[in-house]
Amino acid sequence: MHGRVALVTGAAQSQGRNHAVAMASEGADVIAIDICRQLDLVPYPMGTSDGLAETARLVEAAGRRVHAAEVDVRDRTALTRAVAKGVEEFGRLDIVVANASICTVQRHEDVTDEIWRTTLDVNLTGVWNTSAASIPHLEATGGGNIVVTGSTASTIGLPFYAPYAASKHALTGLCRSLALELADRNIRVNMINPTGVDTPQGHSQVLPDLLAQRPDLAPIFVNSLPVERIDASDVTNALMYLASDDARYVTGISLPVDAGSTIR
Repeated sequence: MHGRVALVTGAAQSQGRNHAVAMASEGADVIAIDICRQLDLVPYPMGTSDGLAETARLVEAAGRRVHAAEVDVRDRTALTRAVAKGVEEFGRLDIVVANASICTVQRHEDVTDEIWRTTLDVNLTGVWNTSAASIPHLEATGGGNIVVTGSTASTIGLPFYAPYAASKHALTGLCRSLALELADRNIRVNMINPTGVDTPQGHSQVLPDLLAQRPDLAPIFVNSLPVERIDASDVTNALMYLASDDARYVTGISLPVDAGSTIR
């Protein structure tokens, strides 16, 4: 990835930080974006300004440049401006990692209008905004690729995750549609669908109690391989392949990194 520029959303912690640092270690400059603000309905700690600064420090420690910006992916105008500023600084854009997302866990009757709208706005519209802000710059570079963070919930239904699953299912259609439209511009679009990842988002304090009430649903959350959760680095390894020239003819796919959870 030497000489390339990568945009990463949700870069202040967890998977986003891991992706940004890994690509920097392979030679990419990074545009790192995060909301750096806690949304009231999100039950786990979200990224912070200090977290984004730490991501920037780690990218620079890897010997690469970084342009960090605190932006809400729901704000298309602000996001477009931040991406353009990063591209102006680094001269190009090659890789887009649409990683920012949120997740809540509750019974369907406890899904409020705010939970529904906010989840879809961040997880689906946020990816759309990220793509729309980036595609003109990828075209100007002569091609590139977009990698979207999906989920096992992009493939199968997950009880108690209705808004999240709806948003992640929708990303499959978005990715496939964009892959078709952008193929003539040498822009690839792919998804990674992980099982539960060992991050703050991946540890629900509510799910065990809900499954105790519905033990018939518990097997849906069990991986085939003997691991409860995978590491962020497992997702990053898949990203590094999809974002590289090794995958130059791979587009429109949903790559499961799910320890066999969706083949059960």
